[in-house]
Amino acid sequence: MRLFIFLATFKLEERFCDVPEATHGDVDTPLDEEGNKLAYCVTDVPPWYLCILLGIQHCLTAFGGIIAIPLILSQGLCLQHDGVTQSHLICTIFFMSGICTLLQVTFGVRLPILQGGTFTLLAPSMAMLSMPEWTCPAWTQNASLVNTSSSEFIEVWQTRMRAVQGSIMVGSLLQVFVGFSGLIGIFMRFIGPLTIAPTISLIGLSLFDSAGERAGNHWGISTLTTTLIVIFSQYLRHIPVPLPTYSKDKKIHFRRVYIFQILPVLLGISLSWLLCYILTTYSVLPSDPGQYGYLARTDLKGDVVGKAPWLTFPYPGQWGMPTVSLAGVLGIFAGVISSMIESVGDYHACARLSGAPPPPKHAINRGIGIEGLGCLLAGAWGTGNGTTSYSENVGALGITKVGSRMVIVAGGVFMIVMGIFGKVGAIFATIPSPVIGGMFMVMFGVISAAGISTLQYSDLNSSRNIFVFGFSMFSGLVIPNWTLKNPTAISTGRRLILYQVLQVLLTTSMFVGGFFGFLLDNTIPGTKEERGILAWNKAHEDSSINTRESREVYGLPFGLSAHLSSLPWSRFLPFCPPFVPKGPDECGEGKTTQESKKALGHSEPSQIITETKIRFYF
Repeated sequence: MRLFIFLATFKLEERFCDVPEATHGDVDTPLDEEGNKLAYCVTDVPPWYLCILLGIQHCLTAFGGIIAIPLILSQGLCLQHDGVTQSHLICTIFFMSGICTLLQVTFGVRLPILQGGTFTLLAPSMAMLSMPEWTCPAWTQNASLVNTSSSEFIEVWQTRMRAVQGSIMVGSLLQVFVGFSGLIGIFMRFIGPLTIAPTISLIGLSLFDSAGERAGNHWGISTLTTTLIVIFSQYLRHIPVPLPTYSKDKKIHFRRVYIFQILPVLLGISLSWLLCYILTTYSVLPSDPGQYGYLARTDLKGDVVGKAPWLTFPYPGQWGMPTVSLAGVLGIFAGVISSMIESVGDYHACARLSGAPPPPKHAINRGIGIEGLGCLLAGAWGTGNGTTSYSENVGALGITKVGSRMVIVAGGVFMIVMGIFGKVGAIFATIPSPVIGGMFMVMFGVISAAGISTLQYSDLNSSRNIFVFGFSMFSGLVIPNWTLKNPTAISTGRRLILYQVLQVLLTTSMFVGGFFGFLLDNTIPGTKEERGILAWNKAHEDSSINTRESREVYGLPFGLSAHLSSLPWSRFLPFCPPFVPKGPDECGEGKTTQESKKALGHSEPSQIITETKIRFYF
C-alpha cells in the first residue's frame, strides 16, 4: 500500500514540470519553498487512481490522532483489558470520521480538509469519568478477573459510554447553533491569543498522567518509540528516500520521496511494535504479570484479531440509549468553544495551501455548523468523542502539492471502509501500552507548545500579558489537581447536580485556564495591539470578495447556491452564499488558474494551524 502511495506522489512530481520553477529553493525545503507549485487546485479533479492513493495517504497522516482518542478513553470506560471492544471503538471513530469528512467537503466549508476526533472533547469527557460515581470497579482493573462477555462488565462500560454520548450530543448543539446562526464572528471578537494559549496548552499538560502511566510500563520501549518519532519528524524530515517507480517515458526509475516528513508517527509506532512482537516471540519480555515490562508484550489481549468480526457496521445507539448530565454538557461546551476557535484558523491555512481564496463568512459559518453536526452524529454513533478539522491534513497539502477536494473525498470513503472492516480496528487495539505511551510523550508535548505559540501575536514584553497568561496557566494546573485530591471539599449537600457541575468544570484544566484567560484579558485594561487582537484578526481577516473563484470553491454543490439565492429570504441566512450576477468586469475575470495560485502562493503563509491545532503534526 505504501509503495502505491509513493508512486502516486511521484506521478504528481512529473506534473510540476508544467509549473514555473521557483526562483529559489533546494531539495531540503520542499514544503516551504515550493508551496506555490500546485499540481491540482481545489476544484480540479485528478485521475481516479491518484485520488484514491493520495486519499489513503491523508488518512495515514491523521492515523496517530485518530486511534489515540479511543485508546485513552478506554481507561475511563474501564476497558483496559477488553481489546475486542477497543477495536470496535476504533472502527466506529474511523467510520464517523469518514462520514463527517464527506459532509464537510460537500456541504460545509468545502475545502480539502479531513475530519477526525478531537482532544478538546476528550479532556472534559475524562474529567466527567473521573467523578466518584464513575470510578471503575477494582475488579475491572485486573485482567485475570475481567470477563469481557459477562453482562455485568458490559453494563459497567456501556453506562459510562452512554453518559459521554449524551453529553457530547447536547453539547454539540451549541456548535451547530453558533455556526449556522453566524455568531462565530461575535465570539472571535472577545477571544484572543491570551485566551487561546492557556486553553490549548492545558489540554496537553492535563494528559501528562496518561502518557506517563503508559510509558512507565516499559521505559525502554517507550523511549525507543519517542526517539524514532523525533528522529523521523525532526532530523530526517528533509532527507528524501529514493524509491522505484514506473512511467511510460522513463520506464522503471527512482524518485525521491520525503517519507519521514509524511509518516513519522506511523513509522515510529510500527518499528517499536515490531520489536515488541519479536521480544514477545522469543520470550525476552517477562510472562509473569507481576514483573516489570510485562505490559510491553503483544499477546496480552489474547486472540483479539481472531475474535474480531471481519465486517462490522456501526449504527446510532449501538451502546444503548444515551443519557445526559448537566455537568457533562457544560464540560463539553468548553471543548466545543476551543474546537471552533481552532477550526477557524484551519480554514484559512487550508485555503492558502490549496490555492483557494480566503474563506468568506458564509463558508466559515457553514463549516462550523457542519462540524457541530458531525459531533452530534459522532455522539449518536458512540465514538465517545466528536470530530473537528485536522491540521495534519493541511500539512499534507503542502507535501503532495495537491489541493483537490476530491482527494479528501476519497480519503473519507477510505476511512468509512476501514470502519467497516473489524479486523483493522482489532490490529490497532493490540498496540502495546509502552508504544502508545512513547507516542503520547511527543504528542502531548507538541499540543502544549502549540497553545503557547499563539502568544506570538501578543506583546510578550507587557507585564499585563505575562500576568494574564501566567495566572491562567498556573490556575489551570493547581485548581483541578486540588479538586481531584479533595472531592468532598466542594460538596453542595443535597444539591447533587450542582456538585457534579462544579466537579467536572473544576477538574477540567482547559476550562479553568481558558476561563481565567478570557476573564482577565477582557477586563484588565490593555490596547488591542498589546493584547494581540489586531494581529490575530489580521491573520484571520476575511479578505475575499465575491469573485468567480470564491463562488466556485465555496458555493454549495448540485446547484443549491443558485436555487437558494433565488429565494428572497435566503439573504437572511448567514450560511447561504450571496448571489451576484456574473458580469464582464467581474472581479477576478480574466485571471488564469495559475495566476490565482501564484498570488495565493506568494502571500505570507498562515501559521495558525501548525501552531494552534491540538493534535500530533509535523
